[in-house]
Amino acid sequence: MQTVVDGAVRVFRERGYHATSVGDLSEATGLTAGSLYKAFGDKRGVFLAAFDHYVTTRHAELRHRLDKHSKASEKIRVILLFYAESSHGSEGRRGCLVVSSATALATFDDEIASRIEAAMRRTEEMLRELLQQGQNDGSVAPEIHVPAMARTLLALLHGFRLIGKSGRTQRDMLAATEEAMRLLR
Repeated sequence: MQTVVDGAVRVFRERGYHATSVGDLSEATGLTAGSLYKAFGDKRGVFLAAFDHYVTTRHAELRHRLDKHSKASEKIRVILLFYAESSHGSEGRRGCLVVSSATALATFDDEIASRIEAAMRRTEEMLRELLQQGQNDGSVAPEIHVPAMARTLLALLHGFRLIGKSGRTQRDMLAATEEAMRLLR
């Protein structure tokens, strides 16, 4: 089933919810339309499974990378780099399922809006905790207002994903990461 959901994630990221047909999903997943409906109920059900899988997988991958570092500022850099890596070249043009869903679906679907909000809050809370730890370990300037900076970094991360759709280069994204780190000193 993971291969099926991975295929759905890919097509929803590339095309968006509204431009993705059941035929596109069948092609991407290898399942017939009937099998998709039986497994997920409808296109929205496929989308919800894909969205949840995307968010869970990305968060787990990020947590794995963070576990390799001890200083809070290093962990914040890892988060920025994680998003920067996904925001250039072909991966960047593919887009972020959270960002595209926020702009295309959240206004019209309360359940999707709630899932988007939860995903963003989890990232913001992680940033808030790391900023506080950074102030405690001396790697983040003490005068930084932690809640506001966490929201600023969250906006930056999702901004990375948005501008990545326009074909930014790796150099562009790494330069933005370094400038963001300067905000913390």
